[in-house]
Amino acid sequence: MIKDIKGLHHVTSMASDARQNNAFFTDTLGLRRVKKTVNFDDPAVYHLYYGDENGTPGTVMTYFPFPEVMRGRAGVGEVSETQFAVPRGSLSFWQDRLSAKGADNLQTDTAFGAARLLFKGPDGEGFALVEAENDGRKAWDGAGIDESVGIRGFTGAKFRLHDAAATSELLGFMGYQRAETDGEVTRFIMPGGNGADTIDIEVLPKTPIARQGAGSVHHIAFAVENRAKQLEVRKALMDTGYQVTPVIDRDYFWAIYFRTPGGVLFEIATNEPGFDRDEDTAHLGEVLKLPARYEPYRDQIEAGLTPLAA
Repeated sequence: MIKDIKGLHHVTSMASDARQNNAFFTDTLGLRRVKKTVNFDDPAVYHLYYGDENGTPGTVMTYFPFPEVMRGRAGVGEVSETQFAVPRGSLSFWQDRLSAKGADNLQTDTAFGAARLLFKGPDGEGFALVEAENDGRKAWDGAGIDESVGIRGFTGAKFRLHDAAATSELLGFMGYQRAETDGEVTRFIMPGGNGADTIDIEVLPKTPIARQGAGSVHHIAFAVENRAKQLEVRKALMDTGYQVTPVIDRDYFWAIYFRTPGGVLFEIATNEPGFDRDEDTAHLGEVLKLPARYEPYRDQIEAGLTPLAA
């Protein structure tokens, strides 16, 4: 069993409009834009990162905004819900705020004993604000949302699958423990995790396969401390039969990827070197940062990208 994964690192989704996406996460949700860069495989498209003050692993939502991309179709074989932690008693604040900002499909429920506020993002993506007990993480308070109600980071995510058996076995191998079942949803918990340490699996055997597009989660990333631990995880996965990519340098972390039995794309990402490797913490996400191989084309790349608000 792998013992080096500590919970989520980041969740990466697709969007249709960069300005709308930026406004939703920095204004409506009050997260900090901690990096403005490009898709390393397609530099004509932004890669935007939102999180806490430092972009701490377990707080970071990232997006590829592909202009005019078709909206995704919800289904199985995907991450269907990204879950954020908020302080106990703050859901009324968030319900009023999200309603005033025009967020769609606001609903309240209770899952695994925690009160939640469900809503949709600009491209129909599923989110939940979950009241979390004793979450010691500090919210980013630079967006005018008081720290006492602000988002702390992820609690976890939910998958929709046709069958849970193989993915449950994989999560167990990765160090997650099966906790409890609530209806058709089974929860897995990472003991001693980083706060972003739950995965829920909802089994929907008759639901069609999801189609990726705007609003779809592209991949979900799990955190390891450093490159040495990542190599150990890679070997363990490959020894078990998974087809894992070589290590890829993403400037702010190193990444490996593999496809899970249920169809969800997993990444294992390092906590090092972090988002301050090329910017002072006080100015994260303010200017366009490019990987070295794209610097000679900066003027051309910047000219093709939609300007974002501050």
